[in-house]
Amino acid sequence: MTAVIESEEHQALRSAVAALGKRYGRDYRTRTVAEGKPPAALWAEAGKLGYLGVNLPEEYGGGGGGIAELSIVLEELGAAGSPLLMLVVSPAICGTVIARFGTQDQKRTWLPGLADGTRLMAFGITEPDAGSNSHRITTTARRDGTDWLLTGRKVFISGVDIADAVLVVGRTEDARTGTLKPCLFIVPTDAEGFHKRPIDMELNAAEKQFELVLDDVRLPADALVGGGTSHAFGSGGEDAGLLQLFAGLNPERIMTAAFAIGMGRHALAKAIEYARDRTVWKAPIGAHQAIAHPLAQAHIDLELARLMMQKAALLYDSGDDTGAGEAANMAKYAAAEACVKAVDQAVHTLGGNGLTREYGLASLITAARVARIAPVSREMILNYVSHQSLGLPKSY
Repeated sequence: MTAVIESEEHQALRSAVAALGKRYGRDYRTRTVAEGKPPAALWAEAGKLGYLGVNLPEEYGGGGGGIAELSIVLEELGAAGSPLLMLVVSPAICGTVIARFGTQDQKRTWLPGLADGTRLMAFGITEPDAGSNSHRITTTARRDGTDWLLTGRKVFISGVDIADAVLVVGRTEDARTGTLKPCLFIVPTDAEGFHKRPIDMELNAAEKQFELVLDDVRLPADALVGGGTSHAFGSGGEDAGLLQLFAGLNPERIMTAAFAIGMGRHALAKAIEYARDRTVWKAPIGAHQAIAHPLAQAHIDLELARLMMQKAALLYDSGDDTGAGEAANMAKYAAAEACVKAVDQAVHTLGGNGLTREYGLASLITAARVARIAPVSREMILNYVSHQSLGLPKSY
């Protein structure tokens, strides 16, 4: 990749992270999944090397970069076979929201730990009856003196068992009158009334999924991201929740694209190596166009998705939240589709070997589909593009 697309600094970061990922590789990821443990060793080393916090402010121990740099980290670890799912959540969503909108105390308390990986934060938005419609969120925060009482349920929340806190999306009680006023709260996982239950997933992953029950969780006033009650207190408080929410969702989509591109590259590399070496009728199977062309197409699709991801990261890091919203959704869509096709073609290239544990591709068939579903389905992205980009009327 030339410096026209990526700076020398970005290329150096890519090479360094790729080297780290190669030392751990797919075998490490497979072992942690089999043991039912998170990839703690890789997470810790990535934190010590400064990779987990490349997007966070230098004054709080971060690298001073942006989502462009963090997406490189996740993509390269994924390409090496050891992606870190919580990179999408802890530094990208939670770290970004706190860095942009948190009070000075919130920044001092959380950002250094998020940057070096010694603290971890999960993100709670999805609810059983809300799904993709954040307007139907029913998790409610009500005042009790100077405190808040938070009540509600969340589902499919990643990594709660290893998190110190969850950044929970709720809404103030008067939002039930029809005015959407989401609020973001930092909720410690050891708070009284905070209950978690693992969701039994068919998908094999090191990071577990949880259902949360918030039963009148008492929080101090400063648990509200940004503090205060209005914009008079900066970009925080009850009136700024919507702005905070979308500031976190755009990085989530960009990082999901990085996750998918890395996974697709890993699968494609396995298939290319196999197609070069596997010989049938005196010629490597990669010499046959029926094998070579689909692999070439998968490579093209992944490269195109990466370009859109880079555009989205550039727009976001430059402060263009509106432009980044469109590009981030497009990048996530393109990357998910490219990943699914790359994994499918890789498995098909290996034939029966593509379903063996030895080659480690079969588990990616299910994992690849996650990018199509989460954090927002491809159909909802098409809805977004059709009426936000194309100006077509809504059907809902």
